[in-house]
Formats: sequence, structure tokens, C-alpha cells
Amino acid sequence: MAKRMIFTLIIIAAVVSALGFIKYSQIKAAIAQGSAYKPPPEAVTTIVAVQNDWQKALNSIGTVTAAQGVVVSADLPGIVTKINFESGEKVTAGEILVNLDIKQEEAELSGAEAQKRLAHISLDRTNNLHIDKAISQADLDQAEAQAAQADAGVNQITAIIERKTIRAPFSGILGIRQINLGQYVNSGDSIVQLQSLDPVYVDFSIPQQEMAYINVGDELEVSIEDTPTPVGKGKITAINSVIDKSTRNINIRATFPNKDGRLYPGMYVQVSVFLRESSPVVAVPASSIYYTPYGDFVYVVDSIQGPTGGAYKGVKQQLVKLGDARGDLVSILDGVKPGEEVVTSGVFKLRSGTAVVVNNEIQPSNNLAPKPEDN
Repeated sequence: MAKRMIFTLIIIAAVVSALGFIKYSQIKAAIAQGSAYKPPPEAVTTIVAVQNDWQKALNSIGTVTAAQGVVVSADLPGIVTKINFESGEKVTAGEILVNLDIKQEEAELSGAEAQKRLAHISLDRTNNLHIDKAISQADLDQAEAQAAQADAGVNQITAIIERKTIRAPFSGILGIRQINLGQYVNSGDSIVQLQSLDPVYVDFSIPQQEMAYINVGDELEVSIEDTPTPVGKGKITAINSVIDKSTRNINIRATFPNKDGRLYPGMYVQVSVFLRESSPVVAVPASSIYYTPYGDFVYVVDSIQGPTGGAYKGVKQQLVKLGDARGDLVSILDGVKPGEEVVTSGVFKLRSGTAVVVNNEIQPSNNLAPKPEDN
């Protein structure tokens, strides 16, 4: 009985050992197959980096200011009887915006005009009597004074009526209406904002050490955040006469045409002042840059040595120092040399050593002054 038990255990051990050896062989073969697997190369587009001369520029943040801007307000108190505008519409200089109640002034004007007529009739009669030497010079002077006083009374009431007719002081675009029909307004109460938006001013500042590079008349361009193309070009029209003691910056004002109305007062914009000097830069499309918290880098196509000793076309990661951005391009101050082949699309799926295949049939935009379609 004991021999049979031992024999059975030996057979079971042999079977388990055989199964373990078979499974071990299968796992070893799978590992070998996995290590020999090579993923297919990633399709990318590339561009050969070249050196260009870029005109130097000073960059700053500016604020848009209206060439003329005012809060139209009531000059005299009164009840609003007529509103002649809609919020946001364009108006011309002298256009009537609001009429206040003038019934009392009109009644006073009728009385003042009657007094004026009477005073002038009396003056004519007195003048004739003076010619006939029937009255003294003093009587004539008194009649002339009364006529002049009557004229002043009419002019005063007429001026009050005119002051209750609120007009646009200049041509521009109105803001949101602040009053309603029938509302009583006090002297100085706001009615509506009026801004002249063509042209507009852009105010910005630069460090005092950059003052030597700029002059009145220099060209500059502005762009709005997240907008790839500049909004427009303008010229420096004024440089402040003092430097801010707290920041050691000097304030500068530029004038921009704004026919399309894209620049609004209070908007902040990015300003680039073009200098007369130029400098050599290596520029690549913005799509080439991979931005990370620890640094920005690009992928450069090169011949990579494989683990088995063979070479293949792959990419290597290179940290870069970025300069100015213009249009679709970003200048690289350090990290890329002219002649290197830089990946321009597909960088998000790459890592250092990844095999690639280059297909440049469709390239990303690569223009210093792009003009995207208005969709």
C-alpha cells in the first residue's frame, strides 16, 4: 500500500513539473516576442530650420482709450419729454439726444419777447423825440438801457431752453441709455456715454532703458489676446515728458485707425513697436513647440541608433529658449540650429526616440502675416 502511494505521488509530481515547464516555455516565448515587437512609425510633418532677419521689436501691454469720450449729462434739471436715440447707435456732432420739459421757459420767453418789442418801440419813440430836442440825452440813454436789458432777458431764456436740449458734442457711438421717458433728472445726472472710436489711442509703457530706441512717428501694431493676427498698425504720436518714479517706465501714446470698430475703450492689447534694427533668428511654426511647466522643447528628426545596433529615422527632444512670436512663427533663441529638421505637427504623440515617417503633403500654416478666413 505504501509503495502504491509513493508511486502515485511521483507520477503527480512528474505531471505538475511537465505542465510547469510547458507554461514557462510559453511565457518565455511571449516575452521574447514582445521585446522584438516594434511599433509602427508615427506620421509627422517637418520643416528645415533656416535663419532669417527679423526686425527688432519692443513688446508691451497697452490700454485702448477713445480719442474723445464723455458721459453726456443733464446741464439743468427737468423732466425728460423726448428721447431721440437708441443705445449703441452712431450719432453726429450736434444731433439732439434728449429734450427736457421747457413749457415754463416757453411761457417766460413769450413775456420776455413782448417786453423786448415794447422796449424797442419806446426806444424808437425816444430817439425821435431826442432828434427834435424834446427830451434830454439822459432819457435816451435810459431807453437804450431798457432795450438792451429786454434783449438780454430774451437771450437768457433762449439759452436755458437750449441747455435743456441735450445734443451730441461730437460724432461717435453711444453707450447704454441711463434714463427713461418721463424721468426727472437733476443737473449732472448721466444720460449716456459717447465715445469717438475712429481713431483710438493705445497707451502703454516701456522701461526707461528702451527709450533710446523709440521716436514719435515709429510704427507699431496691436493684437488682441488669443487672436493670431494683428488688429492693425498705428504710429506713436506722443511720449510722456516724465518717467514714473515707482516703475521707472515711461508712458507712450499711439494712434490707431479703427474703422472696423474692433478696438474698444478700456480693452487691453498686446503692443509691438518695430525698431530700425534687425537681428538673425531661427523661426519655426508655433505648432512645433511643446509647452511644459519645466521648459519648452521641440522634436528634431535625426538618425537614431537602435538597441540592436541598426539606425532608423526617429526624433530627439531638444529644449529651446523662445523669443518673439509673429504670425504663425515663433523665434528660437537657443536650442535649434539652421539646417535641423524640426517636427511641425504631431508633437503631442512623440517621445524621444520615437520612429517617424515624414509626410509633408499638408503643412501647417507658416506665415509671418496670416489672414485667416472669417468663419
